[in-house]
Amino acid sequence: NKPKGVYVTGSTEKGGKTVMELMAKATKSKLDPVGKIDTQAMGLLLFTNDGTLAKKLGKPKNGIRQIYHISLTKPLSPEHLDKIKAGVILEDGKVKVQDVSYIADRPRNEVGLETNSTKNHVIQRLFKSMGYEVEKLDRVVFGGLTKTDLPRGRFRRLTDQELINLGML
Repeated sequence: NKPKGVYVTGSTEKGGKTVMELMAKATKSKLDPVGKIDTQAMGLLLFTNDGTLAKKLGKPKNGIRQIYHISLTKPLSPEHLDKIKAGVILEDGKVKVQDVSYIADRPRNEVGLETNSTKNHVIQRLFKSMGYEVEKLDRVVFGGLTKTDLPRGRFRRLTDQELINLGML
């Protein structure tokens, strides 16, 4: 459950913490993150010591289900909600969204979005293309995994059933 401001890959010139530091006590094996999640984003990040599996799960064609809780700096209009459902075209192609909706009992600037896209910064670019800024981005589901009962900055090992569900066993 990655905290905001922790680097996944890339430079940590500014003295930032990396997810590899958080995972240092998990195992003596070399772990790699599956896919990417922005430094300012939070939430589920899967690690494996199987490089082939990491590539397989991170490939766009394999379409791993991801659900995000997004907070915008202003309310999302119903028209833009419908536009996202229909599909938004960005410079690198159409963003396919399986579902998007307002979060019940929350302000209209908080939305849930389900996508299989692995394009870089796709959520931020999607909303920016319609004049919105993402204030908070939290990946709450990855594949069939949730972050229920997993405190921010902590990790846990997957169960055998979760490994089977992800095609890892």
